[in-house]
Amino acid sequence: MAEAAVNLQRGFGLKRLIVIGAALLTSACATIVPRGVPDADRPPPPRPETTRPTPIEPGLPQDDARHRVALLVPMSGSNAGVGQSIANATQLALLDTRSERVRITTYDTARGAAAAAQAALADGNRLILGPLLAEDVRAVAPIARRANVPVLSFSNDSAVAGNGAFLMGYSPAQSIARVVEHARSTGVTQFAGLVPVGMYGQRASTAYLRAVEDAGGQVVSLQTYDRSRNSISAAVAKLAQTSPYQAVLIADGASAAGNAVPILRRSPTGKAARVMGTELWNTDSAVGSNAALSGAWYASVPNNLYRQFATKYRTRFGAAPYRLASLGYDAVLLTVRIARDWRIGDRFPASRLTSSDGYAGLDGPFRFGRDGVAQRALEVQEVRGGTTVTVSPAPKTFGD
Repeated sequence: MAEAAVNLQRGFGLKRLIVIGAALLTSACATIVPRGVPDADRPPPPRPETTRPTPIEPGLPQDDARHRVALLVPMSGSNAGVGQSIANATQLALLDTRSERVRITTYDTARGAAAAAQAALADGNRLILGPLLAEDVRAVAPIARRANVPVLSFSNDSAVAGNGAFLMGYSPAQSIARVVEHARSTGVTQFAGLVPVGMYGQRASTAYLRAVEDAGGQVVSLQTYDRSRNSISAAVAKLAQTSPYQAVLIADGASAAGNAVPILRRSPTGKAARVMGTELWNTDSAVGSNAALSGAWYASVPNNLYRQFATKYRTRFGAAPYRLASLGYDAVLLTVRIARDWRIGDRFPASRLTSSDGYAGLDGPFRFGRDGVAQRALEVQEVRGGTTVTVSPAPKTFGD
C-alpha cells in the first residue's frame, strides 16, 4: 500500500482545509443541469460506483518476503508441554538471530500428524521442522516427500530416517558408543548390560554389542527386564552367574536406572561395577540429584550454551524449558543460515543439509550423515555430588 505525505504550510488553517475539502467533495459529486431543460429531459443522476470486496483466499496470507517453514509438534494432548516448549524455542531463535527471511507457522500433530503435514503443504511451507514422535514421522515423511519438502524431525529413531527425513534427536547408538569408548580408555575390558524389553532395548543391545566390540572389549552378559522390581532382580541375578564385569550399561531412563542400581549393588559382581547410562539421561534435569547414580557415566551433548538458553527462556516465558527445546532452537539456527542463500519462492536446498562442515547450535556442532541421522560431538558426564561434571570433553571437530 502506497503511503502519501502531506506538508501543511504555516497560516494554512484547519478551517480553510475543511472549506476547500467540502467544496471539492461537492463539486466532485454534483450533477450539472442546464437551465430551462424540463425535468423529463434531464439526465438521470449518476449511479454510485460499487467496489467488489477482495476475496478471502484459504490458507496463510501471501508473504513474498519470507520463507515459509512449518513446525509440526503436539500442541494439545499428553505431549503438549514438550511441543509448546519447542515452539517457544523456535520463536526465541528467530528473535536472537533477528531473521526477517523466515516465517514459522505451528501445526498441531496431536490432532493427526498426516493432516498437519497436508495443511502445512497447502499453506505453501517449503520446509518442515518436526514432528516429535517416530510414528508421526512415518505419517508425515511420505506426504512431504511427494511435495519435495524435507523433514527435520526431533525424533531419535534411526528407523524413520532417510528419503528426505532427517533426525535431530539424540541417537542412542552414538551415546552408547561414546560412553563405551570412554570406559575402555580408563582400562575397562569386561562389560555387562541391563536393557528393557521392547524396541528401544533391542536397538540399544545391538548398539552396545557393536560399540564394545569396536572398542576392543567383551560383553560377558546382557540381560533384559520388564521394569518391574522382580524382573530387574532376576536380571541382576543372572548377571551374577557370569564372569566378573567392570562396567554395566543400564539402557533406560535415569529414574529407572536409579531404581535398578541398589539391587545391582547387592550383587557380588555388581557391587563395584561402573554404571553407564544412555542419551535418555541427558533429557532428565534431575539426573544429578539422583543419589543412587553417584559415580555413573553417560554421554551427553554439551550443556554450557543450553544453560544460558534456559535462563533466557525462563525470563521470557516464565517457566523452565524442556530439554528437547534446544532441538527446535538449533533447527531454526540451521534454517536461518541456509536461508541466506535460499531464494524466496524456490524449494528448500536439501543438499545443503548434508554439508560435511556441519552446523553449530546450543547442543554443540552437528552434521547429518548419509543416513539422515545427526552426528553429534558428545562429552561424557559423571554424576557427582548432587550434580554432573564433565569427565571427558566433547571433541572440537568430528575428525577428533
